[in-house]
Amino acid sequence: MKKLRIVNQIHEGGVVAVLRGDSPEEVVEMAKQSIAGGIKIIEVTLTVPFALRAIEKLAAEYSSSAPADSDKYAVIGAGTVLDPETARAAILSGSEFVVGPSLNPETVKLCNRYRVPIMPGVMTAMEIQEALDLGVDVVKLFPGNLYSPAMIKAFKGPLPQANMMPTGGVNLDNLKDWIKAGAFAVGIGSDLTTDALREKDYSLVAKKSAQYIEAFKAAIN
Repeated sequence: MKKLRIVNQIHEGGVVAVLRGDSPEEVVEMAKQSIAGGIKIIEVTLTVPFALRAIEKLAAEYSSSAPADSDKYAVIGAGTVLDPETARAAILSGSEFVVGPSLNPETVKLCNRYRVPIMPGVMTAMEIQEALDLGVDVVKLFPGNLYSPAMIKAFKGPLPQANMMPTGGVNLDNLKDWIKAGAFAVGIGSDLTTDALREKDYSLVAKKSAQYIEAFKAAIN
């Protein structure tokens, strides 16, 4: 099934690029650089003006069905999805997964209806359990900078079946700790793009992307 394939691709990719910018063109360029550097799971946040244009363009150029070693392989998703209406629009624009900052049951139901992976943001064991009850495959620990990697072990004590992706506060220094603690994948936001945006040199995204992939591979070996 496609949904299970996408979930597995996110897990195998290990690192999700969470991209924000001032325009769809800027985000598309950052996404291309991220993919070139090795991070091929791309989350375009819906806080970007006309974000759906960026998703449409990337979904037309890249495919999760392409060979993993192909230049055209990437998994394109939507982030900061607050409601089912936005989720549906993102899916129609080509998003193959949906991420939210919080747990919205109606958004989860919409994504389940269309068999699209949904990763809602959670902060408590109660929210994780509710997400599992709704059929969520992966929850997003958000904001990750309020946690430490030890929280994954703590949550997995009573909820070993929960797959957790910390986002926010994950960096090159602590990525290994999160992966070793049992993170399903990690989301990387501003640390991936800050230097590039400041210098107006998007090639820096590719360089930082390569560093993250190298760190992830070291963590799983």
